[in-house]
Amino acid sequence: MKNNGIKRPPKHVMVRIIICTLILAAGLVGMKSLASLKKPPAEAEKKEPVISVRTQTATPAHYPVTITGYGQARALTAVTISPEVAGRVVATHPRLKAGRVIPKGELLFRIDPADYTAGLQEAGAGVTQWQNTVARLTKQLAIDKTRLKTLQRSATLAKTEFERVRRLFETDRVGTRSGVDQAERAFNSAADQADAMAQAVSLYPLQIREAKSSLLSAEARLTVAGTNLDRCEVRAPFTARIKSVDLEAGQYVTPGTPVLVLADDSMLEIQVPLDSRDGRKWLQFEPSPGDAQSTAWFGRLKPVDCTIRWTEDKTGSVWTGTANRVVKFDNQTRTLTVAVRIDAMAAAGKGPGALPLVDGMFCCVEIPGRTMLNVTRLPRQAVSFENQAFLADENLRLKTVDVDVARREGEHVYVARGIAPGARVIVTRLVSPLENSRLKIIDTTDREPAS
Repeated sequence: MKNNGIKRPPKHVMVRIIICTLILAAGLVGMKSLASLKKPPAEAEKKEPVISVRTQTATPAHYPVTITGYGQARALTAVTISPEVAGRVVATHPRLKAGRVIPKGELLFRIDPADYTAGLQEAGAGVTQWQNTVARLTKQLAIDKTRLKTLQRSATLAKTEFERVRRLFETDRVGTRSGVDQAERAFNSAADQADAMAQAVSLYPLQIREAKSSLLSAEARLTVAGTNLDRCEVRAPFTARIKSVDLEAGQYVTPGTPVLVLADDSMLEIQVPLDSRDGRKWLQFEPSPGDAQSTAWFGRLKPVDCTIRWTEDKTGSVWTGTANRVVKFDNQTRTLTVAVRIDAMAAAGKGPGALPLVDGMFCCVEIPGRTMLNVTRLPRQAVSFENQAFLADENLRLKTVDVDVARREGEHVYVARGIAPGARVIVTRLVSPLENSRLKIIDTTDREPAS
């Protein structure tokens, strides 16, 4: 029988194909059977992460600001003593040593006064001489005024006699020409004497004024001589602590050479540089009298009590000073320097053996400022440097809010706006938490936790 031209594969090839197909089918059936015997794994339950936090209930209140700064205590008055006259030191105070206190008016040192005593005597003699000269000229003026009247009268009489003799000779031919000439010479002589005396009298006031001027000059030299003699003794201008001494008995000193430095510890002053922003916002100034200030400078600082602590013993003695004034504004460091004063009684400390505040101590000064109104006080870690705070909402979910920080002070931050009263603020330190994270509150307080 013919296959009509179609060539069939050999019989053994067909057998192989059938066998392979059966093997594949058996394998598939076996895999399905084994798969049906395997139990599927249990599904894991997905749980949302929970953050455990501590919170604080936001409670706005009023808080006074304390501005803290540092400065060195200095005596308000420190004087460098220099001799005003030259000479050899012949005596010094027995306690003229650095650190000693010498009461006001006591002699510090004495310069040899011999030359200045002689100068005073010489100047006194000059004054006496010119006083006598003025007295002599004044008396001579009175005498010569009397003589002038006499000479003027004699000249008048001589003139009358001359006119009479001349008239008799010229009219009546009585007398001689020589008699007339003699009468004229007598008149001229009397007139010359009167004129000379009048000139002398007119010069006396000028001579007296010159003598008085010389007297004033002599009196000035006498005053200088007396002052120089007084300057030989140098006394304490106030109850002074000796800061430094460069003087010994027998030493020759010259004017203007510093030999002592004295300090008046009755009043100390601490100049405290503050951040100019703190000064602008929080320092307390008193209102200026009138409508406006007369100068372009800071107003009068309110004299509030300031707390002073020695930086080397912050937990020890505490002193109380008073804010005094604004000293300067430094445009390089943008700082405002405030002066705080403390008197000797307050600086002495309280109680027996108390540590005194003394010149040279570097101190921490706390200056009371204005009061922040309706702000929320939180621990510093509750507000990030980007001025963001984290809240726990009513569903215990984390919520991030932007806040306005009124002030950062110590371990606290004061928030003016951004947190509603009663809100639960997270005070646990968090680093980049996810928004809307689930929270677990482990502690809540109505005030900030202790630092």
